[in-house]
Amino acid sequence: MEDKTILSVKDLRIAFQSNGGLKSVVHDIAFDVLENEIIGIVGESGSGKSVTALTLMQLLPKGQKIQVSGTITYQGRDLNALTETSMQDLRGREISMIFQEPMSALNPSMRCGDQVKEIILHHGIVNKEAAPAEVLNLFNSVKIPSPAEAMQKYPHELSGGQQQRVMIAIAIACKPKVLIADEPTTALDVTVQKEIISLLKHLQKKTKMSVIFISHNLALVSEIAQRTLVMYQGKIVEKGATETIFKTPKNDYTKALIAARPEIGKRLQKLPTIKDILLDSKNAAIITKKEREKKHKALYSAPPILEVTNLGKVYYKRIGFLGEKAAFKAVDGVSFKLYEGETLGLVGESGCGKSSLGNAILQLDKATSGSIIYKGKDLGILSKKALRRLRKEVQIIFQDPLSSLNPRLTVGEAIMEPMKVHKLHKNYAARKSKTLELLDKVGLDRSAFERYPHEFSGGQRQRIGIARTIAVEPKLILCDESVSALDISVQAQVLNLLNGLKKDFGFTYIFISHDLAVVKYMSDQLMVMDKGKIVEKGEADAVYTKPKKPYTKKLISAVPKGL
Repeated sequence: MEDKTILSVKDLRIAFQSNGGLKSVVHDIAFDVLENEIIGIVGESGSGKSVTALTLMQLLPKGQKIQVSGTITYQGRDLNALTETSMQDLRGREISMIFQEPMSALNPSMRCGDQVKEIILHHGIVNKEAAPAEVLNLFNSVKIPSPAEAMQKYPHELSGGQQQRVMIAIAIACKPKVLIADEPTTALDVTVQKEIISLLKHLQKKTKMSVIFISHNLALVSEIAQRTLVMYQGKIVEKGATETIFKTPKNDYTKALIAARPEIGKRLQKLPTIKDILLDSKNAAIITKKEREKKHKALYSAPPILEVTNLGKVYYKRIGFLGEKAAFKAVDGVSFKLYEGETLGLVGESGCGKSSLGNAILQLDKATSGSIIYKGKDLGILSKKALRRLRKEVQIIFQDPLSSLNPRLTVGEAIMEPMKVHKLHKNYAARKSKTLELLDKVGLDRSAFERYPHEFSGGQRQRIGIARTIAVEPKLILCDESVSALDISVQAQVLNLLNGLKKDFGFTYIFISHDLAVVKYMSDQLMVMDKGKIVEKGEADAVYTKPKKPYTKKLISAVPKGL
């Protein structure tokens, strides 16, 4: 029996109005989605994956600024020709979507249960009386812990993984025939990511719906998709059976995308980007074990720059409306030393206490117990004035640069602002000159000075965030999930930049991430955190290749290996 096509895309072209002309972002692409299959779409940021998904859902704004041509046929109906009313009946009920960022996709002012109830009532799946039981059933099917309790919570009260499960519950509430999952696991830690992939596979098998799984993570796509499309610069450059594409790729870009994954077995001085591989200019210099040992001997012979001793951070939450306060130990008896010029990696699942530990070190949230000694000074007893001076030396690179940059300030103003606060450089002209130098240093064009953050890609915004951080010439930088949402090639560029800046300026890093492969590459020493405690620490390569603790083994086993 021949496989039946449920969704067909032919000659799809998408163009945006830009500087007085039309800029084409998707060029005449064509593909079919079969009934009861999972099809993967891979490619870097800007390749056209998400804009194609939004077009399938008819979610791009209509008008002169966006032009869409070609046909999208769902069960014989041309979606481009449907009225908005007809599309609203179809959207959510027949074709549904899981968005990349659940916190921005969910309504912060509505309880999670009500958000799911809203869609099933809108499409008439059940009546008002039966709706709560149906929502509970959906929360159970997506395996949300304590589902009845979760229904009464607001999105911010749930973890990232639980928010994503609520999004999945909304997406499958009407039992759609086609589900589009756009980067559904990007910012999740490896164990939660594995759970979400397992859940999607289970739901697809159970309901026999078709799934379009969009991701920049090739290993992840290889674990879930039967067929894969590879997109590059708005075109489909290769498509076919997933195993064939991953084992014997034909297109040079596909080969480069696969080769750009960090190699676990060897340590390169510089990570290859896709551009490097396509131009055959891959820097294959390897750091030998002997060279690494020599570097560490010199590094650890000096006194530490930071010493954390028996650090604790306790939060209190009230149980019930008038109940007693219950203590929650976010950080529990953590001790470690950090040396000048070192990169110390910190890994663990969401909720393990990584960010709470980082906030305590930065004095953004005071520790409950223990001590943090920086260059001989106890940070816990510093005056406000002394702490303000310390901010210049101890800085942070945030996970999401767009939300950490002021949208009203130009890039130049954003980078100069901390210089002005810390009275660096004598006047505006001197600060502007320094800012232009920093833009060169982080690989951005000087024209970025006059532009705004929203005009840049995710990777470029991260470079702006890095430029702003290093503008005050700090000694210690905390990188909090600073590459987690970037695709593999942009991630390689940013990691190479961080290592280059460390070499040039002598920075010391605390590198927080849930991506073990990235942390292993960046770190000298590696600490693994679970339930507020450091459960394992040691030389990064040794911890990764020969983990001692079951929790560390669990984290490593959850990393997608690919075909």
